[in-house]
Amino acid sequence: MANLWNAIFFYSREHEPMHVHAKSADGIAKFNVSEKGAELVSNSGMKLKDINLALEEIIRRKEIVIKEWEIRFGK
Repeated sequence: MANLWNAIFFYSREHEPMHVHAKSADGIAKFNVSEKGAELVSNSGMKLKDINLALEEIIRRKEIVIKEWEIRFGK
């Protein structure tokens, strides 16, 4: 089975609140991330199935996302 989304990333000049972007073949979505979890805040074309898969992966890797955000953008 092929990946339904193919990237979770930060842009080089991000802003608060802490968030990541997820890209699929169909679109892009933005998710806010905190110690409590993650939530979808915007979507441009991503299918619901892709959004759910990306959200699961972001939550699974939440500690890494937070650590990498703090390294790149501060607390």
